[in-house]
Amino acid sequence: VLMSVQEKIEELKKRRAIAEIKTNVAYRWFLGYGLTEEIPHFSTFSQNYIRRFKGTDIFEKIFTKILEEAIKHGLVNAEEVFIDSTHVKASANKKKYTKEIIEQEARIYQEKLEEEINKDREAHGKKPLKKIKKIKTKEVKVSKTDPDSGMLNKNGKEKIFAYSFHTACDKNGFVLGVKVEAANVH
Repeated sequence: VLMSVQEKIEELKKRRAIAEIKTNVAYRWFLGYGLTEEIPHFSTFSQNYIRRFKGTDIFEKIFTKILEEAIKHGLVNAEEVFIDSTHVKASANKKKYTKEIIEQEARIYQEKLEEEINKDREAHGKKPLKKIKKIKTKEVKVSKTDPDSGMLNKNGKEKIFAYSFHTACDKNGFVLGVKVEAANVH
């Protein structure tokens, strides 16, 4: 999912960059393009990027190496960690989806609570509660164009396919970790 969001953000950046290069003489000069030379289509870069890096963990390795160097040089201060998240709209048509039935994940605290109750029951000479293995399901909308995204109900009004992008930073502003998941995961 992280790669999918990164690819979408990078595509937008490439489109904007190419548009700037086409109209900005300084950029053309810096890149060695004359005023009448045609600038490559942004998809040229996107396709090269996809062919070379899709399915690899190269960006995670680069991130980890930079963070390790920052820690080694005493730049990271993780005494205080700040975590924030935001929604990133997916490049997906909200009207093009399929409905699927999925299993809801059981909450971990529910299992721990049941363990504690059973310990207490056993301590008082009672039989433990029977484990009821109900599989709860729910219906979700899955985008046909971006199945990794999730349907987000924004302010109870607008529904969009989106991602939740979570970031953890230290007090010096170094990113310590990121997690990207479908916006409908809670």
